[in-house]
Amino acid sequence: MALDLNHKSILVTGGTGSFGKKFVEMVYARFPDVKRLVIYSRDELKQFEMAQTFPHEKYKSIRYFIGDVRDGDRFKRACEGIDIIVHAAAMKQVPAAEYNPMECIKTNILGAENIVNAALDCGVKEVVALSTDKAAAPINLYGATKLCSDKLFVAANNMKGKRDIRFSVVRYGNVIGSRGSVVPFFLKKRHEGVLPITHPQMTRFNISLEEGVELVFHALEHHWGGEIFVPKIPSYVITDIAEAIAPDCEQEIVGIRPGEKLHEEMITETDSLNTVELDKYYVILPSTPTWSTEDFLKAHEGKMVEIGFKYNSGTNSEWLSVDQLREQIRQHVDPNFSVVS
Repeated sequence: MALDLNHKSILVTGGTGSFGKKFVEMVYARFPDVKRLVIYSRDELKQFEMAQTFPHEKYKSIRYFIGDVRDGDRFKRACEGIDIIVHAAAMKQVPAAEYNPMECIKTNILGAENIVNAALDCGVKEVVALSTDKAAAPINLYGATKLCSDKLFVAANNMKGKRDIRFSVVRYGNVIGSRGSVVPFFLKKRHEGVLPITHPQMTRFNISLEEGVELVFHALEHHWGGEIFVPKIPSYVITDIAEAIAPDCEQEIVGIRPGEKLHEEMITETDSLNTVELDKYYVILPSTPTWSTEDFLKAHEGKMVEIGFKYNSGTNSEWLSVDQLREQIRQHVDPNFSVVS
């Protein structure tokens, strides 16, 4: 049965972020009769600015709810009558998390616990939490907190009792053009004539906001509870991004930042023991599922990956060329982008 979000009440944490705004845009485009769409976030200015794009007068079902995922009581209040939670709120900046570890833990781990508890207490039916490639074999605090968060959402399925609810996770790599990411940073810096490169061999996975939202839609339509959905997406080399944006700029090697990897990983070698390959996605199954793995494989026409398989941005089979990166920038970041020489 195809996904239908019409007449459903949905809450998005971190709803004023890059993902949240694209999610709202695509929900209204595809499911105009959504019953209620709650934007839950803590920044009143961002909510005010988002309301200029999605005003209540035009989008009758939208609600702007000030609150922090750290505040369990406030979040529980926001969840009254909610059918679906999409959890996108997180403290994401690696250096900031390294310098302010407890702040990151409070938001990413304790906040996740608040979401699980509220969902169980308020009759929510579906929960999909956003993860990151940095949660696989983490070496920085941000990745470690997101791994803990993933574990909380996967394990929540073991606590549901007789409740009709499913918790799942989607994990993907760098979103092209998102706030604080390399593309807008390089676009701003290119006029200075020098682009800082952390390491010439550094690679990253690449996904668009639209593809990220589609992954959430896929999870909502197909999840059984406890899965981590991973999309098959291309990689790029950081120097190719620099070449795509400003081929005439000098590339200055500045070194890898604290807590940063040379290559990102979304599925580790150990994860391969529980990983299923589908057409467009991989699925990391829970180690103690509440359903039959054999039934899951049959229903999704999937197959287990080979033991020892890993999904790494440096050994990926699909790569974006400089020309493809330029097209991605025009399509997803700036339609007027052109190379300045």
